[in-house]
This record gives sequence, C-alpha cells and structure tokens, in this order.
Amino acid sequence: MSSFTIYPAIDILDGKCVRLVQGDYNQETVYHQNPVDVAKTWEEQGASWIHVVDLDGAKAGYPINEKVIGNIASSVNVPIQVGGGIRSIENIEQLLKLGVSRIIIGTAAIEDRDFVENVLEQYGDKVAIGIDARDGYVATRGWLETSKVKADELAQQLAQKGAKTFIFTDISRDGMMQGPNVESIVKLAKSSGQSVIASGGVSESDDLKKLAAHKQDGVIGAIVGKALYTDKIHLATAIEEGF
Repeated sequence: MSSFTIYPAIDILDGKCVRLVQGDYNQETVYHQNPVDVAKTWEEQGASWIHVVDLDGAKAGYPINEKVIGNIASSVNVPIQVGGGIRSIENIEQLLKLGVSRIIIGTAAIEDRDFVENVLEQYGDKVAIGIDARDGYVATRGWLETSKVKADELAQQLAQKGAKTFIFTDISRDGMMQGPNVESIVKLAKSSGQSVIASGGVSESDDLKKLAAHKQDGVIGAIVGKALYTDKIHLATAIEEGF
C-alpha cells in the first residue's frame, strides 16, 4: 500500500478523446481527435498506468472502439486498464489479446453475477470491478439506469468472490470539479477490505492529497480526467510531488 497511483483518463467517443459531465452523453467536450497521442503524452509526463473508457461500448453493451484501444496499448509502454461494455468472455479475451493489462467490469457486476464470479475466478488480478454510484446505489448501462443495490454491499459480496480491485465513481461528482466524495470512497474500501481506485471529482492536487491520506484504508489511486485536460492538475508535477 506504499504508493498512490494517478490514472490519467482517456474517454473515447466516436474514436475521439472526450469528457462528459456526470456521464451525460449530451454534455460532451472533445479534447483531442486522437486518443493515442493523448496516451503518449501521459506516458511522457510519467504516468505509470492509463485508464481508458469506451463510452460507445458502455452504451452499446459491447466494446466498439477496440481498434483505438489496441493502438493505445501498442503505442505506450505502461499498462492500460479498460472499461465500457465488457459483458462476455469473448470481449475480455479480445482486449487482453490487444495488450490491455486490466479489464473493468461494471454493469455486468449487477446484471450478470454468474458471469462476474466466473471472470474473477478465471482472470483474478486482471479484473477490476467498476462500481458507479448515484446516491449510494449502483448505476448501470453507462449510468443511464440506477439499480436497487447499495455500492458498499456489492463490493463486500464481490470481495468474497475474489475481487481485489474496485474502481469507485460517485456520479454526482463526475466532471463537476467539486472534489471527490472521500467519505464514500473510504467506506467502500473499508467494507470490502480491498483496494479502491477513486474516480470522479478530482479537481486539484489537494484532492489527491486527501485521497492519498487513506492509503492505509485501501485507497490506492485516483482516476483524473477533466482536471488534467483543463490544466488544473499538471500530471508530471503531481507525480513529482509523490503521487
């Protein structure tokens, strides 16, 4: 638990690098036409991981931007983790073949428990469970639907089935630059007893400090998107500061 990792985020929509506000596909800002160039930039600035989301895939229910993801994986020397519409073993195998190091399972964690348990058994450390919460309840299908399952309860159940890494997003904070929901993130880490990567709301380096203060509770990193694209956080500087 010694190091805290910053995961620069690359969200892909129609093959471009974008950011959405609170997961709203109608509130999209295009930051770069070529996500591969963005990945290279983050690597040059010292990123030790890159976080990639296939937004088209999240909506469709199967990966759409595999070509771009493969190009990213082969263009950088750091591991990448990928989420968005991964709901079958075929999807996982394909992405691993493209050079993806960690697969993020989100919607399927709620909708297809047998599949998730099978995936955890088969792929173990290569899988992270993405838990996206709205008011404490898990949201699915690119955040278009909210379930009746509590986020921390889901984490507890899946930890018992072998989940070692969770990526937790508080949707109300995503893209809002209002700071992360530290309390909920720590609660999830403690209730699951596993590692949690925080996502959503990181807007300045102080937010990273607040999260890193909970390393001993299992908060091992943070996904940073909009703050990097709007220069509120400079990746190389944040890494130099010990993140």
